[in-house]
Amino acid sequence: MDSALLARFALLEGFSQDQVEILSPIMGDIRFNANQTVFEQGDPAAYLYFVIDGRVSIRFKPDDGPILSVADVKEGGVFGWSSALGSACYTSSAICTQEGLFVRIAGEDLKNLCQEHPETGILILNRLAGVIAQRLRGTHEQVVALLHQGLNQAEPGGCL
Repeated sequence: MDSALLARFALLEGFSQDQVEILSPIMGDIRFNANQTVFEQGDPAAYLYFVIDGRVSIRFKPDDGPILSVADVKEGGVFGWSSALGSACYTSSAICTQEGLFVRIAGEDLKNLCQEHPETGILILNRLAGVIAQRLRGTHEQVVALLHQGLNQAEPGGCL
């Protein structure tokens, strides 16, 4: 992978040159156009994605309701965690809303890296955990707002 691109990759900030060289072969850059589907909910969870530039909307379709937009991922963000968490399938869809450049790592490659280079793997997983925790805090606030909105719009005695 291009070293100039890696320099723009916030996740690697503070990594040693040796650690960057360990990661470089398993990282690939990819471009997505606006309105392009990166993956669908239920697709095999193959890659973890990092946004270099551009935007992605994460959308969840519950069995009994309309599609919900649960996150807007922008520069420096991460999506496709299912591949890093060992899930077989993505739990949401990802749609590119603004053309951009992304870095992706195959979940299997990340797992192997953690086994072969545990120190580097731990750094990546700690940073990933921080990003996930931050996103979940934001998602929690969105869910509370949706519930509050739904309760305010419900008619007395009616069902939601």
